[in-house]
Amino acid sequence: MKSYKFEKLEVWQISLALSDIIYEIIKSLPKEEDFNLKGQMRRAVTSISLNIAEGSTTSSDKEQANFLRIGFHSTIEIIACLKLIERRKYLKPDDPLMIQAYEETNHEFAKLSAFISSLK
Repeated sequence: MKSYKFEKLEVWQISLALSDIIYEIIKSLPKEEDFNLKGQMRRAVTSISLNIAEGSTTSSDKEQANFLRIGFHSTIEIIACLKLIERRKYLKPDDPLMIQAYEETNHEFAKLSAFISSLK
């Protein structure tokens, strides 16, 4: 089976782990969030992985950095959604899933920041 450049990128691997955690959190949200937080979180977390992958196929560092910035903004969006989940008391900040989600988003945030900086 063919392997692609993005599959070797640590930021992409982190995005997959983050996606798994976010999908677990989504399962615990109430039905009333089906078309709000749940959908928004699915799109944002998926955007991270897809933009990293798409950026890896570009012909220039500048173009790749643009895709990575989109993934970076989607990571921020996930953090904001986690804050809303806490504020609405769907999950507590000390819930193991929330702790894991914050750790992975912080990890992704740092790695994407460093990657973007390295392309300048």
